[in-house]
Amino acid sequence: MASLSKLRRYWRPLRVIAGFVLLGLAAWVLAGKWSELSGVGAFLAHPRWDWLVLAAAAEVGSFLALAVVERVLIGAGGVRARLGRYTAITFAGNSVQSALPVGAAFAGVYTFRQYRFLGADEVLAGWAVVATGLVAFITITGLAGVGLALAASAGTTFNLFEAIALVLCVDAALIAVWANRAHFYGPMARAVTTAERWLHRTPGQLQDPLRKGLERMRSVAPSRQQWFQAWVAGAATWVSDLSCLGLSFLAVGAGVPWRGLLLAYCAAQLATLLPVTPGGLGVVEGSLTVALVAFGGGRVTTVAAVLLYRLLGFWLPLPVGAGCYLALARVRRREHRASGQQTERAS
Repeated sequence: MASLSKLRRYWRPLRVIAGFVLLGLAAWVLAGKWSELSGVGAFLAHPRWDWLVLAAAAEVGSFLALAVVERVLIGAGGVRARLGRYTAITFAGNSVQSALPVGAAFAGVYTFRQYRFLGADEVLAGWAVVATGLVAFITITGLAGVGLALAASAGTTFNLFEAIALVLCVDAALIAVWANRAHFYGPMARAVTTAERWLHRTPGQLQDPLRKGLERMRSVAPSRQQWFQAWVAGAATWVSDLSCLGLSFLAVGAGVPWRGLLLAYCAAQLATLLPVTPGGLGVVEGSLTVALVAFGGGRVTTVAAVLLYRLLGFWLPLPVGAGCYLALARVRRREHRASGQQTERAS
């Protein structure tokens, strides 16, 4: 108990120090890519503002669609909140993921805590974070399969057939596991019972939490209608972001390389799954530009369109997400004070 009290005493200053360290790392990453951001201005000297506005609207639609996915999945567990709250969480989580090294892990923890603030228990909050990621992964790989078929009909797949076929097999395996998840409960329980014996734990010490967690999972599993809504919204997330890329070509006065646009886009998004740089910095720009030029895009105009797309889809959402982060923190403090006042009145 004394050690726990000591840990609590030092936790606040350690958390502040960790926050400054992470802030410094984020500033270092952003400063290292400042030339990319400043270079965009040269390509926006004479933009087509009508297409530019539509591209920005498409990118906002992508964030809204992802917020719908989150709302549907966590709503399956009985937690209700306005779409605006989920949209703020989506923007804030995106900024955390894009600005920090290994940002996906930090964003997952942040989103988990926000779901807990909304009233979700640990099982539901963790399930919603994982399920949102799975919906995003399965829908982007499905679109990659469509893009592969379209590119193959045009005569080239840019040597991506094997890679995309592999991730489509992973998709099929994930869907099959979920559809037959009840068959895994028994083997999991037996494995945990065996682990209890090997670790010399009290019988039920590990199995009881597992059993309760699985029972809770059954109660928060979305219905078929909710899954359909999540899949549609997940696909809309990527389609809206892809639309932003296509409209960026029109905004810089260039023709859209339709022949390989979908395949190049999906390949770039799948490449960001590798935690090489925060938010796929450099990976997205490089892979998109190379692929789209190979599919017939002009070198200069493709670079201009890709940089404009990254300005709208990566750089501008960063300050928006930072504002949402601060606003959500303020809402949380206000709700905490209101809860404390109610407790005092009740006592």
